[in-house]
Amino acid sequence: MNILDKIVADKYKEVELRKSLIPIHQLENSVLFNRQTNSLASALRNSETGIIAEHKRRSPSKSVINQKVSVQDVATGYQEAGVCGMSVLTDGKYFGGSLDDLLLARASVNMPLLRKEFIIDEYQLLETKAYGADVILLIAAVLSRDEIKSLSEFAKKLSLDVLLEVHNLQELEKSIMPSLDMLGVNNRNLKTFEVSTDVSKELSKHIPDDFVKVSESGISSIEAIKDLQQYDYKGFLIGENFMKTENPGASAIEFIQKLK
Repeated sequence: MNILDKIVADKYKEVELRKSLIPIHQLENSVLFNRQTNSLASALRNSETGIIAEHKRRSPSKSVINQKVSVQDVATGYQEAGVCGMSVLTDGKYFGGSLDDLLLARASVNMPLLRKEFIIDEYQLLETKAYGADVILLIAAVLSRDEIKSLSEFAKKLSLDVLLEVHNLQELEKSIMPSLDMLGVNNRNLKTFEVSTDVSKELSKHIPDDFVKVSESGISSIEAIKDLQQYDYKGFLIGENFMKTENPGASAIEFIQKLK
C-alpha cells in the first residue's frame, strides 16, 4: 500500500464515523450552508498572478511544516497579499488539519476557500458547504470516472466549484467532463514524492480550453510560474513555500509583488 492508499482507506472509516455523529440535516441547517459561494475559477481567469496559497501544518512527506501560526493570521495575510484563493487542508491524521480550520478561515476572509481533502463521499460535500468553503478538490487517482461524475455533479448542485487533480495522461483522459471547472496537474509523483513541473507542461496540451488550468506542487519560484504561464496555466497552488516561513502572509505579499 502506498501512502495515498493508506490515507484513502482511513478516510472511508473516518467518513462513516462522521456520518454517525453529525446527521445530514444538521449540516444543511448550519448558518453557512446557504451563503453565496465565491468562484475560484472566475477569480483565476481574471487574475494576473493566479496564486492559490495553502494552509498546511504538516504532510506525510515533510512531517512538520508550521505548527505555530494561526489559521486566522494566515488567511488575513493571504488576503492582504491579494491571492486568488486559499486552500485549507482539513485532513487530521496525515496533515494536522480540521474542518474548524475552514470555519476560522471563513470567519476571517471573504476570498474563495478550497477544501483540500480526500473526497470519497457526497457527505463530505455537504460538510464542505456547511463549513464555509467554495471549492472542492477531487483526486482522479482515488476515484473512478463514475465517482468523479457523481461527486462533481452533486458539487455543482451545491454551487461549489470543482478542481479535479490529475497526475498523468491516463487520469486526465478518464476525467474530462462538463461538471468540472478547473483541471489541476499535480507535479508530485504520489508514489515517489519526486516533483517536476515538466508534468504540467506535458499535460497542458491535452487539457481543453473550457477548463481553467492549475499547476500544483513544487512551485517555489517566480521563474517557474512565468514558465508555466506560457503553457496557459492560470492557477498556481503554492503549499509549503509560504507555510515554511514564520509569516506566510508576508511571504505571499513579497512573492506576489515580485511576480507582478
